[in-house]
Amino acid sequence: MVVDTLIANGTIVTAKGTFGGTIAVDEGTIVGVGDEDVLPTASRTIDASGRLVLPGVVDPHVHIGDHVSLDTYETATEAGALGGVTTLIDFGWQAYVGEESPWDEPGSLQDGIERKREKADTAAVDFSLHGGVLRESPAVFEELDDLIESGITSFKLYTTYEYGLSNGFVRAMFERLQEVGAVAVVHSEDDSVCASITEKFRAAGRDDPACLPEARPDYAEAMAADDVARLASETGVNYYGFHTSSRAAADAIARYQQDGSRIRAEACTHHTTLTDECYQEWGNLAKLTPPLRTTEDTDALFEALRNGCLSVVSTDHVAQTRERKTTTEWWENPFGTNGLQRSLPVFYDEAVNERGLSASFVVRVMCTNPAETFGLSKKGTLRPGTDADIVVFDPNETHTITATDNASVADYTLYEGRQVTGQVETTLVRGRVVADCGTVVETGHGEFVPRECPEWSV
Repeated sequence: MVVDTLIANGTIVTAKGTFGGTIAVDEGTIVGVGDEDVLPTASRTIDASGRLVLPGVVDPHVHIGDHVSLDTYETATEAGALGGVTTLIDFGWQAYVGEESPWDEPGSLQDGIERKREKADTAAVDFSLHGGVLRESPAVFEELDDLIESGITSFKLYTTYEYGLSNGFVRAMFERLQEVGAVAVVHSEDDSVCASITEKFRAAGRDDPACLPEARPDYAEAMAADDVARLASETGVNYYGFHTSSRAAADAIARYQQDGSRIRAEACTHHTTLTDECYQEWGNLAKLTPPLRTTEDTDALFEALRNGCLSVVSTDHVAQTRERKTTTEWWENPFGTNGLQRSLPVFYDEAVNERGLSASFVVRVMCTNPAETFGLSKKGTLRPGTDADIVVFDPNETHTITATDNASVADYTLYEGRQVTGQVETTLVRGRVVADCGTVVETGHGEFVPRECPEWSV
């Protein structure tokens, strides 16, 4: 037997440990892991000597080509491929009507899913979609069975912005999602608190972007996180909190994690590696919500990732241009920052080189846990029989980040000038090399991945 590819002589990294060995890949699937001399010969061998061999990153929080992000599927997924991301989860949005809405009339969640899938034929990496609920329409409850059957098994809600939902509707949505076995995901900040402080600052002429963390404080995040986690606990839904940014919010979530299986949450790369000092350097380029916080908060997020209160690191990737970000005030859209291309090297450098954590820790929170959490049973692992989504990673290459290398349409990065050690060398998606040595070598290979309703366990 001759297989397609061997990835030989590397240090294989799983969520549980590391070992030297070789991975055999055939027809897009991992068919063997072990010593090269007991594996089949191959048409091609990738020499991973001195490199780490990781599962592809699974990023469950990405915005592409919609009302908040300018990236196309081609530009976003090429950025992902260069950054070792092999599967991402974007959003299909239920159209709503409002002052900032791009839609002229309300629409169904199914329409939003179809709109996104039609845009994705140029994807370089695999993708899935969350259903995004943006208005209080009971009709959405009737869509869930068909959406879940089509592989959409998680649904996002907001507690803030003009499409924020009331606790009463969130409760009803949670009850329905619990009945069908789906996952609820929520952006949690208390809208009334944030809006009232913002109006106070605007009236006082406080237009310095450094006001953003004060206007959207950690306690507003914690209040909403507590409300939502309590509702999740009472209804028994599988609940996942997006972009936890503060110790206060992490503590609020932890109060409801009796066994860690039904209440889960993530941190983002930027919240774990950047602080509110960025507002002095980058001004409105650094405006995102929840905002960047203090060094004490970044330390707390790592503490929560180590103890399991938080279990995933994502990007919350949003692509905007420098011009659009800097010509609006700190309280105005667009919010968000780009991260797909930089997330793995930046987080690896911070976690392993700066904080002394292991490469297995990085794989656990960026690959294995997100795949398991969101029903991607063939992703996030190097087990035989799973998709050959693999990253060859050089842990010793030191480089300086610059936006001139961006594949995303975003023409800036908050990591500009940051020196990191650790770099993605080669990215394979289902056995095909899509990026190598800083260059995208194939696009259009990505496919929509239908997801199962996950069986969460401790």
